[in-house]
Amino acid sequence: MNILEAMDDEQLFKPLFRTPETWRPWRAYLKSLFGLRMTEEELEVFHSCTGREVPPSGQSREAFCIAGRRSGKSFISALIAVFLACLRDWGPFLGPGECPNIFVIANDKAQAGIVRHYVGGILNSVPALRALVQDDLKESVLLRNGIRVMVKTSSFRSLRGYTVLAAVLEEVAFWRSEEGAANPDKEILAALRPALATVPGSLLLGISTPYARQGVLWEAFKSHFAKNEPGAPLIWRASTRTMNPTIPIETIDQALAADREAGLSEWQAEFRSDIESFLGLDVVERLVVPGRAELPPVLGVRYTGFLDPSGGRSDSFTLAICHLEKDGPVILDCIRERRPPFSPAQVVQEFAEVLKIYNILEVQSDRYGGEWPVQEFAKAGVKVKAAELSASEFYLAALPLFTSGAVELLESKRLTGQLVNLERRVRSGGRDFITHYPGGHDDISNAVTGALVLASRARALRPGRVSFSGQPEKPKPPGPPPVRMGTGGRLGKVSVSEGSPEPKKAKDMSPEEFRQRRKARLNEDIEDDGWPVKKI
Repeated sequence: MNILEAMDDEQLFKPLFRTPETWRPWRAYLKSLFGLRMTEEELEVFHSCTGREVPPSGQSREAFCIAGRRSGKSFISALIAVFLACLRDWGPFLGPGECPNIFVIANDKAQAGIVRHYVGGILNSVPALRALVQDDLKESVLLRNGIRVMVKTSSFRSLRGYTVLAAVLEEVAFWRSEEGAANPDKEILAALRPALATVPGSLLLGISTPYARQGVLWEAFKSHFAKNEPGAPLIWRASTRTMNPTIPIETIDQALAADREAGLSEWQAEFRSDIESFLGLDVVERLVVPGRAELPPVLGVRYTGFLDPSGGRSDSFTLAICHLEKDGPVILDCIRERRPPFSPAQVVQEFAEVLKIYNILEVQSDRYGGEWPVQEFAKAGVKVKAAELSASEFYLAALPLFTSGAVELLESKRLTGQLVNLERRVRSGGRDFITHYPGGHDDISNAVTGALVLASRARALRPGRVSFSGQPEKPKPPGPPPVRMGTGGRLGKVSVSEGSPEPKKAKDMSPEEFRQRRKARLNEDIEDDGWPVKKI
């Protein structure tokens, strides 16, 4: 029995299709996928959606279905998974004790759960198939024939070692493709293909709404669409209304009017031309100092901090601290991240202590934090001011610093990953907008970029100094030679004369010494590099 015969069988899938005429384009898709004979009407749909002249003569081993939102692709993919799990005999291809699997893979288990719920719904709706279910769990269904339909996240490490009959790649256009990503899409496919290769008739099926012109979906489309190549992957691209004519045309017209590029991608299945990577992995890696996780505070150095607050539910609460080297780069000294769930009040206290250790009593914050961080940090003795620039504007301002090598970054996989995964989008009027990919995060990179940009402005504003708020201070005439903190346990201002012992650095002090040294520094006008430092 083939899948079309199962769709026409009253005891199997036919009751699932209440309006069969609206599913005709999907019948053409399934016939092309499994190499079944088509009608003239179905051949026209095939030519339109694949660009090919000659349909496949047998089942495709790999296929990518690129279709608009609400077109029905997830349901059809679940139908394929159920058909392969329940109605095909895999026994001749499996060894004793071998456990076959059908994977539904997505960025996260919640997204993969869309197809998984359809699989469960189909099995429970068909009495003949319901009897095959042995265990119906949240993330998997085990059938009495030994086949397990399982939800997996897009991690190439967790896919190895299995025997795989079929793999459904949910929304594969939104998987990360950059070399700096933790799980690049090409590595996931490289892990899957050997698991599929040993089973004749196995199937790798990617389904997705299109997105940026990068990644395995774009490469497959660019390489194989509209090409009559024997054994090549089947590439099917169709708009929402081509596959699901029940969607109102007014809904699509409104989406196109609101944002044409997004509308063409979401509903017309066209890859977006307005999205590209913001920073390459090679650029970011050149800025990272290997082995440098954090730098301790040094007396006499002026530090700049930046906060990206969070309420503790979905996003991280982050802090970054930098300083500007004299005639040198901007140095990233410290990163703090608290991932949800957490108590915002506790994180405020923790971050306030870190800021004070670096002698920062005034700091800027992502402006979308509102008044809450201002009020909470004020209780902890730190003044917070909302930044004038948005996150996207900070990224654009930091781009020359990154590309010219004018910064030194700490070695942090999460920071590197977030910077590399940033996307540049072109908005109306030709304006660039920088943000993370859908479903991604940029909390660390937001804080780091904000601190880097504010610290870098100190050089442009010399010979005046820059206050913690980023505003220039009025320069004063040079005074006597610089004075530093004394040594030998005596606090206060002493002149550094020839032969005097080198003052202790913060990293060499005990906690009590550093607290006393900082207290004295806050209470006295200490001069640094010949320029008076504003008394706090």
